[in-house]
Formats: sequence, C-alpha cells, structure tokens
Amino acid sequence: MKVCVIGTGYVGLVTGVCLAHTGHDVICIDNNEEKVKLMKSGQSPIFEPGLSEMMQSCIKNGKIQFSSDLAAGVAHGEILFIAVGTPPLPNGESDTRYVEAVARGIGVNLNGGYKVIVNKSTVPIGSGDWVRMIVLDGIAERQKSSDEKVSEIATQFDVVSNPEFLREGSAIYDTFNPDRIVLGGNSEQAIGMMKELYAPIVERKFADDQTLPPVPVLVTDLSSAEMIKYAANAFLATKISFINEVANICDRVGADVTQVAKGIGLDSRIGNKFLQAGIGWGGSCFPKDVSALIHTADDYGYEAQLLKSAVSVNERQRLIALEKLQQALKILKGKTVGLLGLTFKPDTDDLRDAPALNLIEQLNRLGAKVKAYDPIISQTGMRHGLSGVLVETDAERLADSCDALVLVTEWQQFQTLDYGKMAKLMNHPVMIDGRNFLSPEQMIKAGFQYVGVGRTGKN
Repeated sequence: MKVCVIGTGYVGLVTGVCLAHTGHDVICIDNNEEKVKLMKSGQSPIFEPGLSEMMQSCIKNGKIQFSSDLAAGVAHGEILFIAVGTPPLPNGESDTRYVEAVARGIGVNLNGGYKVIVNKSTVPIGSGDWVRMIVLDGIAERQKSSDEKVSEIATQFDVVSNPEFLREGSAIYDTFNPDRIVLGGNSEQAIGMMKELYAPIVERKFADDQTLPPVPVLVTDLSSAEMIKYAANAFLATKISFINEVANICDRVGADVTQVAKGIGLDSRIGNKFLQAGIGWGGSCFPKDVSALIHTADDYGYEAQLLKSAVSVNERQRLIALEKLQQALKILKGKTVGLLGLTFKPDTDDLRDAPALNLIEQLNRLGAKVKAYDPIISQTGMRHGLSGVLVETDAERLADSCDALVLVTEWQQFQTLDYGKMAKLMNHPVMIDGRNFLSPEQMIKAGFQYVGVGRTGKN
C-alpha cells in the first residue's frame, strides 16, 4: 500500500520505516529541511537501536523516501498518518497546533482519490471529529481558488484513530510484536484498509516468535481509541508511583521493596511489569499524557484525584535521591556529586522531563558541583538543556574526586563498570542507586556505601 507519514519524530519515523520494512511504499514528510537531508543520507535524527540500519535497507530497496513537500506526500499516500508532536502547555493541556496545521495542509492538498487520515499523534479525546473539521476547512480554502465543490471532495476521506504504544529504546520490537492494535473509526472502508496495512504485523510475519497467535485488533469508535492511549499510560504511571510509595514505606519499616515487588508481581492480577521502584518516571509520554487526561477531566467537571496523586508522588520521588545524599554527606555545599546516566530511560538520547534535570537543578541550588556520564549523551556531545553540569567522557573520569555517585538511568553498561577502581578514585565512595539496579553486595564489596530506594542493602 502507499503510505504517507507526516512528522518524523520517534513515532513517525519508526512507523514509516517499519511499514516500509514490511513491504509498503512509504514517504515520510517533515518541514525541517536539514532533518530531511539527514534522513535521505540514511542517518536517523534520533537514537533508536536498529533504526538507522533498517532505514538504510529500506532506502536501498526503494521502499521509503523522505521529503519536505506535503503536497507530494498527500498525493502519494492512500493512508496519511499524522505523527507530529503534541507537547504539553503550561496548564497541562496538549498543544495541538501542529496537528491542526497538518490537517489543514492535507485538506488544501487533497487530490481527489479516497484517503484514510490517521491520527497517530497522541491527541485529546474528541480530536478525530476535530481533525475532520480542520481538513474540511482546508478543502474550503482550496475551493476559494477553484471550481471544486466541497461536498464532492469531502466524501473522499475518513479519519481513523490509531494510537501508538511504542517504548523508546525498543520501538522497533514493539512495532513488530505489539500486544494489540487499536483502530478507532466508523468507516468500514477505512478500517478495512487499516487492517490490510497491518496484516503482516497482525500475522506476526516480522515478530520474534512467529508461532504466536495473531495480534489482537480492537476496533472502536474514535473517542474510545483516543481514551485507550491516555488510560494505558496513566495506568502505567500510576503503577510506578504506587511502588515508589511502597518503597518509601519500606525505607521506614526496614522492608525491601525489591522483594515486595516480586511477591506482589507473582499475582497474575497485578503482574511484575512497572514495579521497579526508583526516582520516578519522566520522558515525553507519561508526564504529558497524565497531565492531558487530568486536564480533560477538569474540562468536563471531574476531578481525577487518583491521577493527580500519581503526579504528586512522582514529583516528590525525584527528590528522594537528594534526601539520601543529604543523609549520607550531610552538607552538600562544596561537595561533588556524579550522576550515572542523564536520559530518562536507557537506550535513548531523550532528555525530555528526565529526573536527572531536576537533580542537577537542586544540587546546583544547594551549592554542589555536578558531573555526569551517560553512554549516549557523552558520546554525541549533546549539551542542550544541560547547564550546571560537567559531562564527562567515561565513568572513571566521573568518579574522580566525587563525594558520591547517583545512578539515575539503568543503562546495561553500568552493570559491568569497574566499581572497585571507581571507589578508590572518590573522596567518599557513596553510591545512591536511584533505580535499584545494582547489587548491594557487589557494591559493598567494591568499597561503596550503598543506598538504594526502599532496600535493606543486603541483597
């Protein structure tokens, strides 16, 4: 099938490349000329394991192209994905101006053939009908300078909601091994085309385990599909806040949250995922989506108290590492603190709403010198938004002359560092394990004073 993906952030680029890999004819559109030039050369503008290699393969076999020409993209695609950003506004509401601009542009450039316009961006509930209205506005703008009738063109498109459930760092895996595919819409023709588009994925032709049954496809109305995305992320964020609340109680009563999480995770009604206590959630999805759902509830006269509490717990949790540093070092003024990891999660270069940024800000406020080492940030030289921190090139340089280290991001590489050597380079070998990622026994053996989150420090 012929596909156009408008917007080449994490969602848009991964979606476009993976659909091209399954055999569809894809064009990705972005209004950033430099970014388009980079992608045409086979280089990904984002760090996502395996993405650049798959891009290059799809370019080589002619299954994907990149352009800044929206009209060309609309003309090419039978299915048009809107995959632009919807960043949060200060009040928690989603900023939908980029979605609006794209929808209007699609309307202006519709070329007469039937199109399925797909909301892939995470948009407020009710946006499906709103996007249809904006597309019609674009058609009306076009009509002013032509003899076409709006009614004739308007019948040639339908809007579908197709929320994404990709995790940064494993987005390609998630695309080919989804738990479900959600399609929201009221047009049988549009839903049929979407099912055809996803058939290779539904049939697990590109899955790690091709013997599994087909991927469930849930067909809903537009609003329900939009709500599913928000509800899923809000639930996962709440689950993390819950285990962090439990961890803080464990700290006070002498229990070990890792054992507690294992015990409750064995309950099939609960499950073991998203029960890793630490310094809280961040990134581009959880904070934005939970805030947007709270804002939507407020708009309709309902106070989402549970969701507001999940956010409150998360905000407080980001300061747990700071409290533990103060307990270990007492006065932080004049001390040097090293952060192991900067990104909000491993296997990504994303710093959006990363807990590390809060730590840097607070440590600077208290007069501490802050250093950091991150496998991706240190390698790429990215420094945007990283004021008040010295980014080192390796872990041993980070440890040199530090009074404490804080593990902020659970990069797999951090399991195999030479902690014995690092401890000897430090003024005070204190390790605050903000993700309960390291072995307390091994860290103590390496010479560290080990402090976890809700852990006894004995296992």
